[in-house]
Amino acid sequence: MTNDPPFAGHRWHDMGGGAAGPVPSEQHDFSLWEKRVDALMIIASSKGHFTVDGLRRVLEDMGEDAFETMTYYERWIASVNQNLIEAGVYTTAELAQRMTQVAARGTTYGEAASD
Repeated sequence: MTNDPPFAGHRWHDMGGGAAGPVPSEQHDFSLWEKRVDALMIIASSKGHFTVDGLRRVLEDMGEDAFETMTYYERWIASVNQNLIEAGVYTTAELAQRMTQVAARGTTYGEAASD
């Protein structure tokens, strides 16, 4: 991928109208964490913590590398997280503390349930 957008005036993430090759039409099942990202986005936005415009702003500001290295849902959870921090729902320190607690439970549901 080049750093140049496909059309003058477009940013690098704006692929509209550019040659992108065939669009895969096969269906795939979403993983549990992807479904949770979707649910979190719906719940948090319905509570007024952010708007679609806020989510899009963060996605567009991520930079080209994020679109090359992160999956769709990895970008979405990063955007949701940034918007929740900006809304004052939690701080980065509170998030780090909670992530440490969750990691200590183990890597599987079975390990977490055995505590």
